[in-house]
Amino acid sequence: MSCTDPPRVVIVGAGPTGITAATLLARYGVRSLILDRYEQVYPQPRAVHLDDEVYRIIHRVGIAEDFATISRPALGLRLLDPQMRVLAEFDRDPARAPHGYPQANMFDQPELEALLRANLARHPLATLRGNVEVTDVVGMAEGRIRISYTDRADGREHAVDADYVLGCDGANSVVRERIGSKMRDLRFEQRWLVVDVATTADLGQWAGVHQVCDPHRAGTFMRIGDVRYRWEFRLRPGESVGDYGTLAALDPLLSPWTAHAKLDELELVRVAEYTFRAQLADRWRCGNIFLLGDAAHLTPPFVGQGMGAGLRDAMNLSWKLAGVINGTLTPAALDTYEVERKPHARNMIDLALMVGRAMTAGGRIGNMLRRSIIPQIHRLPRLRERVVDSRTPPLHRSALIHRSGKPGQLAGRLCPNVIDSGGRRLDEVLGNGFALVTTQVPSAAERRVAERYGAALHVVSAGSELAAWLRGGHANAAIVRPDRTVMRSGHDAGALARLLGRYLVAVDENQGAGVQ
Repeated sequence: MSCTDPPRVVIVGAGPTGITAATLLARYGVRSLILDRYEQVYPQPRAVHLDDEVYRIIHRVGIAEDFATISRPALGLRLLDPQMRVLAEFDRDPARAPHGYPQANMFDQPELEALLRANLARHPLATLRGNVEVTDVVGMAEGRIRISYTDRADGREHAVDADYVLGCDGANSVVRERIGSKMRDLRFEQRWLVVDVATTADLGQWAGVHQVCDPHRAGTFMRIGDVRYRWEFRLRPGESVGDYGTLAALDPLLSPWTAHAKLDELELVRVAEYTFRAQLADRWRCGNIFLLGDAAHLTPPFVGQGMGAGLRDAMNLSWKLAGVINGTLTPAALDTYEVERKPHARNMIDLALMVGRAMTAGGRIGNMLRRSIIPQIHRLPRLRERVVDSRTPPLHRSALIHRSGKPGQLAGRLCPNVIDSGGRRLDEVLGNGFALVTTQVPSAAERRVAERYGAALHVVSAGSELAAWLRGGHANAAIVRPDRTVMRSGHDAGALARLLGRYLVAVDENQGAGVQ
């Protein structure tokens, strides 16, 4: 493939979702062009949290070690009443890392985006073009798609044709508008003040996230890095960001956390007003055009899953798209993207809405209920553990997720990223394709099936952590997809191996092409 070859995929939007999708596609051997209206990383901090499931995607694109240098684990959650008294404190065990990384990670989004872009530059199959405005996306003959865009520097108009388009262009998505998809309002809208401060002063605060449960002034406090802090406060009617443009004006809000520091020791990095909304696009696909990230869903930030949801979209779709392009998957695999991701995104939005309303609803009666109920949750081990558990719901049943409906099943959930006997994480052992994980010694026929379909065959010892995970799911074998989601589990490794043939094109039939 020469440098003059046209892209197979055009990605509109070079935020974290778009860059992640382009990087993953490049690692699978798929050429893409990313178009964005900004030349450089958008400088304002927005997202500040990702969990360990999303951290695995960060590892997948190749920047896990670099991300560790700019991120800070959050050690739990503290719920406060309007008088700043602790209602409950939920500590997170830093040693518990089923996916190989801290369960909650704080970071500065511009720093993460800089890492993603620097890493993308190492992949010649991905081309990023900034300072352009996408103006149209139109279907052409034989399934091709024409993307029109304007160079913002000289006003010249350009067009490029591709087989697939990924709309990663945010809440005001041009791609979404062009395919006729509409955002469904989930009836949540609140105005919040977001404040970022830098200081080398020791604020003397607990290292977890602080949530103030107050219908009149709900708030959140988080330490983002060694010298960076983030506050979010719900704005009252009649208030605006203009009322809080200086540290002196912000002092009544910040003082419960900054009493140990002088105002001249604080640097106001940014103060902004955001309207938190909950919305979900009614459809995420039109032919070979797909929506990802904020173009497909908007979630309030109360559980820190907004940016992560976009990276999950990119991970879910990229290997399927690459498989179809490379000939190792049938086009029907693309039908599973929305089927799997849309219910998951809705579940995370609903969780954020529940947390947001628990923080802000009910007036004086709500405060009384919180004072009586929240401490009881803290005393119940299972509920206390669930508050700090980073697991998200399993993916919905699809052609590539065989869920039986039985409790405790593994299908739809991520396989744990355990350390094997050689000291490597499972993600490194399995590679980037399908895998069959089993406690059974595979037969020669099963090995031939796995080899024929380019799947890794990983045998685990009966006493290992991975074997215990299989037993917990009433299985001794599982098909693990390229995104590390369990496709199906069971007791017959041979039957699972043969199942791969229903969905994968044999490597020899594809003349050696495949997901690399």
